[in-house]
Amino acid sequence: MQSVLALAPLVAFFIAYLLRGLYVATAVLMAATAVVLAVDWLRERRVPPMHALSALLVLIFGGATLLLHNRHFIQWKATALFWLLSIAFIASFWVGERTLAERFLGSALEGRLPVSAAVWRKLNGWSALFYALLGGANLAVAYYASERAWVNFKIFGLTLLTFAFVMAQLLWLFARSGGMAAEANASGGPR
Repeated sequence: MQSVLALAPLVAFFIAYLLRGLYVATAVLMAATAVVLAVDWLRERRVPPMHALSALLVLIFGGATLLLHNRHFIQWKATALFWLLSIAFIASFWVGERTLAERFLGSALEGRLPVSAAVWRKLNGWSALFYALLGGANLAVAYYASERAWVNFKIFGLTLLTFAFVMAQLLWLFARSGGMAAEANASGGPR
C-alpha cells in the first residue's frame, strides 16, 4: 500500500502532463504530494521521512517552476532528491549503528537472511554511488533531451532503474546469504 501511495503523485503528474503540459502537471504533482502527506498522517499519525523529504523538494522546486515559469526547477527535483540520498548513504557510514542500506533493506528482509556488517557496508557504498549517478543521469536527460523525453525518463526510466537496483541488491543478498549459510552449516554454526 505504501508503495502505491508513493507512486500516486507520479502517475497524477504524468496524466496531467499528457493532458495539459508541464506547468499544470507540476501543480498537480504538488497537490497530489500534499494529499499523500495527509493520507500518511491520517493512517499512521506520522509522515515517513522519505515522503516528507520528497514533498519538501516538490513544493520548493515545483513552486519555483510555477512562480518563475522555468521548467528546469522541477527537472532538478529528482536530482536533488537522489543526491541528498547519496549523501545520506555516505553519512550513514559514520552516523548511527546501522548503514542506511541496512535500515532500508533490513526491514524488508525481516531477519530472514544472515547479512554481515561488511556486506551491508558494501551495499551502502553501491547505493551512494547509484543515487549519485542517477541524479547525474536525470540532469543529462533534462538538459540534453526534449521535455517529453525527460518526462518519460522521470516517470519510467528513473522508477524502473530504482526498482531494478533494489531488486538486484535483494537478489545479491539472497545469493550471498546462501553462501554464508552454507559456510555456517559446514563449520558447525554461525560466524
